[in-house]
Amino acid sequence: MTERYQVSGAEGEFEPGSNEQVLRNLVGITSPDDMDALELRLLGDLYDEVLFQDFPDRTLCVADLQHWHRLWLGNVYAWAGQERSVNLGKGGFQFATAGLLPGLLRDFERTCLVKWTPCGAIAPDEVVNAIAVTHVELILIHPFREGNGRLSRLLADVMAVQAGHEPLDYSTWEQNKPAYIGAIHAGLAGDYGPMAQFVAEAMAAGDADLSGPA
Repeated sequence: MTERYQVSGAEGEFEPGSNEQVLRNLVGITSPDDMDALELRLLGDLYDEVLFQDFPDRTLCVADLQHWHRLWLGNVYAWAGQERSVNLGKGGFQFATAGLLPGLLRDFERTCLVKWTPCGAIAPDEVVNAIAVTHVELILIHPFREGNGRLSRLLADVMAVQAGHEPLDYSTWEQNKPAYIGAIHAGLAGDYGPMAQFVAEAMAAGDADLSGPA
């Protein structure tokens, strides 16, 4: 679902006729519901491509995230797959300044992606922490103009599958949105414990979804 951000910069453009509810796009959509439906359908196609057709059982890099973003939204937004050049904030919280993104993404690649992927190569008890830290850091960087949360979940799912688990079940994240946001904020201060709890619950639920009732 499209999220409303406070945006500064020249690229904060909306589709004409959308009452500033839909970002300027390549398909002329002006209805938020129509855009949400299109993005959701295309996200399903992306999951099929990444998890089933060409699963990356290897070390991941920032270029993979850019490629996934372009695969997902390249026919919708001209800037898909590109680092944002506008500053974003939500609910009074400011994400990383756009000018800092290249350096932050290089650090993210080195300290998270190269360190922990493929996740099958790290100790099983480290997987939850690896996913939690990676998720928090990518959300805080917020590299793209739109779709960061959903792409961060795809990355978490890829990491889980690399480690031999099923994709995560995010229902508890949706049901406890304030606590989830609090976990992101805790990560900003270096406390990844709350997010690790969310990841552990989502991983257990995802594995249970496949196995069914005992």
